[in-house]
Amino acid sequence: MCTTIVVGEKATADGSFLVARSADSSSLKAQHFVIHPAKTGQSGVYSCKAHGGVNDFTYPLPENAMRYTTVPNWKTQLHGAVGYNEAGLGLTGTESIFASDEALAVDPYNKASGITEDDIPDVILPRCRTAREGVELLGKIIETQGAGEGFGVAFVDMNDVWYLETGSGHQWMAERTPADSYFGSGNQGRLGNYDPADPNQLASPTLVAFATEKGLYRPEDGVFNFSKAYTRDDGRDRVYNDPRVWAIQKHLNPSLEQPVDAGRSFPVYLTPEKKVTLEDMKLLMRHHFEGTEHDPYGNGLNGAEPWRPISVFRTYEAHVMQVRPWLPLPIAEVVYVAFGMADLSCFVPFYHGLEAVPAQYGMGTDHADTVSAYWKYRRLQTLVMTDYPKLAPIVKSAFGAFEAETAEAQKAMEAEFVERFAKDEASAMKLLNDFNLDVLAKAEALAEKLLNDVFTIRTADIEATVVFKNNKSKD
Repeated sequence: MCTTIVVGEKATADGSFLVARSADSSSLKAQHFVIHPAKTGQSGVYSCKAHGGVNDFTYPLPENAMRYTTVPNWKTQLHGAVGYNEAGLGLTGTESIFASDEALAVDPYNKASGITEDDIPDVILPRCRTAREGVELLGKIIETQGAGEGFGVAFVDMNDVWYLETGSGHQWMAERTPADSYFGSGNQGRLGNYDPADPNQLASPTLVAFATEKGLYRPEDGVFNFSKAYTRDDGRDRVYNDPRVWAIQKHLNPSLEQPVDAGRSFPVYLTPEKKVTLEDMKLLMRHHFEGTEHDPYGNGLNGAEPWRPISVFRTYEAHVMQVRPWLPLPIAEVVYVAFGMADLSCFVPFYHGLEAVPAQYGMGTDHADTVSAYWKYRRLQTLVMTDYPKLAPIVKSAFGAFEAETAEAQKAMEAEFVERFAKDEASAMKLLNDFNLDVLAKAEALAEKLLNDVFTIRTADIEATVVFKNNKSKD
């Protein structure tokens, strides 16, 4: 269960493409950051089952695979969540969405061997070079082998950003996000009207004909609408999904007035009232209706709150992808990753040109430890949640200051990188890698310091509660 935001390049403050997603499942699902090397002369097949994945999906390996990155599940190294490849294609997936019962009755998911979120990054990123090519390949797989579940996937490169949604087991639609607009989704099929003549839209060849034949769409009702024809829209969406999309649109379009539970009528795309920044995307990934009666953390932990927030404790990582086409590729593409619950984590940059990560980014299981990068953040978050109103401001302030300082340091590093890159690529790459590794180390050190600070506070709190001093207040 996730939340996704996609922003076109003319809707952002600096002209970059921005894509954000929170990945929500279990707080015990440690995540790794993996750099997959390029490979040549491959044969055989990729097998989800062979990795311990959810089903028996298979697909031929590319003879020559490009280098790419993923942020996968510790146990299987699948469900890579987000990454870029050496050609500059990035993707994030998946956003879990749900086809209607009527659509699944005539075209069910291929749960036994269809493609799922486990597989998409490891199939697409080694072989596709552009966002459109990634959409087309994933679409062809859905058509021929089926989708094992409902999902949405964002694809971004130096020229375009696209979003694909499944409609049923073998039907799908994708659309290039308009340059001046943004798109937000919270576990819903959200794409709207489809025109096969529109070059900014792609879909399964039988999308409209199949829906018409099976009674999912009646031409006399007007223009074909993808989400209305194929995807679920019922009471579950009103409190679990609609409030998140409402919150995204309210933040970026403050003057927009619409009921929180009117999800199907929310605009698919909006032009933001102010240009969207990287900080906006981080803030939205941290959003939990703070300052309102629907905040499930600030007024005492309330797991029964009906409005499901964007930032939940069981988020195992959230990320923001930024693509800046005017810069050299090694620094043009960055993914900012916040391990664990975004609200209490730190968004740390991983540049496209980062050549290796420390060993602790390949560690971590479903049992807490003191070494892995994931658990350094998660242990802190768990302790803070024991008294969120008192402790969260301390952590949020420290991480906020770190992110601001890092952003200033990034500007200086990137300016120097551009100068060096034109003259000595090796020198520029060393600068980038030294800088990126230093940021990772400082962020981890800050998390460890904050853990000790919070432990100190909680120790004093508990002592004050059960002190049992004698009548002279002596030991």
